[in-house]
Amino acid sequence: MFRAVKSLPWPSIFRQTRFITTRPQTIYALSSSPGKAGVAVIRISGNNAKQAISKMTLPPSATSAITDPRKAYFRRIRHPVSGQVLDRGLVLWFPGPHSFTGEDSVELQIHGGNAVVRSVLDALHHIQDFRMAEQGEFSRRAFDNDKLDLTELEGLADLLNAETEMQHRLALRQAEGGLRKPYEHWREQIIKCMATTEAVIDFGEDENIEEGVLDQVIKDVEQLYVSISSHLDDSHVGEIVRNGIQVAIVGPPNAGKSTLLNRLAKREAAIVSNIPGTTRDVVEVKLDLGGYPVVVCDTAGLRESTDLVEIEGIKRAKARIDTADIKICLLSLEGTTATSLSTLDPLVRSVIDKDTYLVLNKADVYNNDNLTQLVAKIQKETGAKKVWTMSCSTGKGVDVFLKQMVDILKSKFDSSIANPVLITQARHREHLKHYMPEEDIVLSAEELRQAANALGRITGRIDVENVLDVLFGQFCIGK
Repeated sequence: MFRAVKSLPWPSIFRQTRFITTRPQTIYALSSSPGKAGVAVIRISGNNAKQAISKMTLPPSATSAITDPRKAYFRRIRHPVSGQVLDRGLVLWFPGPHSFTGEDSVELQIHGGNAVVRSVLDALHHIQDFRMAEQGEFSRRAFDNDKLDLTELEGLADLLNAETEMQHRLALRQAEGGLRKPYEHWREQIIKCMATTEAVIDFGEDENIEEGVLDQVIKDVEQLYVSISSHLDDSHVGEIVRNGIQVAIVGPPNAGKSTLLNRLAKREAAIVSNIPGTTRDVVEVKLDLGGYPVVVCDTAGLRESTDLVEIEGIKRAKARIDTADIKICLLSLEGTTATSLSTLDPLVRSVIDKDTYLVLNKADVYNNDNLTQLVAKIQKETGAKKVWTMSCSTGKGVDVFLKQMVDILKSKFDSSIANPVLITQARHREHLKHYMPEEDIVLSAEELRQAANALGRITGRIDVENVLDVLFGQFCIGK
């Protein structure tokens, strides 16, 4: 794979870019969800955070000062100027660097009424050099103080947005450093290989560097190549689960696709009509199936049409079919649609293959007693992965369909989800691909530098300001 070694200028890759806070004041914000609640948590962080304790809390006695870190103290909360008592609650002190942000931090756990929260936030504003935090600023300070790297911050954002058990697992694993550790290890190995390469080129003859050193570097780089290639070869499972497994319901008009979607959603998500071509756009419903996030998409009925709007709907349906992770084709048992597959519209036949799951709807009106033989016949003719029969209008057979769909999801994703290191962001994948050289590439210090930089951009060591701006925009004010 690697044929030779050459030297190119070596810009410094050891310098770490960190964001310098231009507004160094102590910040505060409501950390818990806004709105009336039993308890609200207000977070304070910065060099002067402890002033919130001295200026806004009243101890029950002169000898009961707040001294022990990470210990809850029950106190009256007062206004720092007027002295008016605002509430009673718990006060916790977290001296830096042993806090979320790495700075001195205080938490006020107060009653969650809107008026109480508003009065305490207003009182904090009256302390000099205190200001309301900007969106995601607590997390940004944690990043600036090396408490979290960029992959852990992305995991934290995903954890806050997780809606299902599998999304929760992935996000928690990443927030706890699941990606940071291997990426930093690979980067350190690349830097070591680059340093050795430069030393051989610059000082080999003068310093009597042992023979075979470059051969070892090439072996190490090739091993890294194998490790990262294996990491990339994950069928995009992490990204699919993070974003939701796309399930497209396709088929001819009036087969019952919208009725099935509404049955799964347990609400009227799509318009149901006997008029063919009612569905023009893609209608989505989010489901939690066995802990997996599933986005079920109802699409326009597939048929030849001269209606411009319907043609656009069919075009969107085909586009969704192409990007779907799971494809379900729904046919009607009413009439001859399903029993004579040759009568199906060519557009419908074109989407049925070995990767398609078939649902035969309106089983309640089908008069053939030998339904099992019909299912076997259709599965043989189409080569579909599985065939279900049901009545979308009455719900008969839907529970069996959902149960078996969960089994399919588990068989498809469970083993991959167990992998402790899964790529969850397209950004990570793109940077990792920078390490994948073309065949017969000339190994050089410059290529190694680019590989180290690519890994550094994933963890946030270099050149990530634009990524941070987008990421922190996803956090709430108190995070």
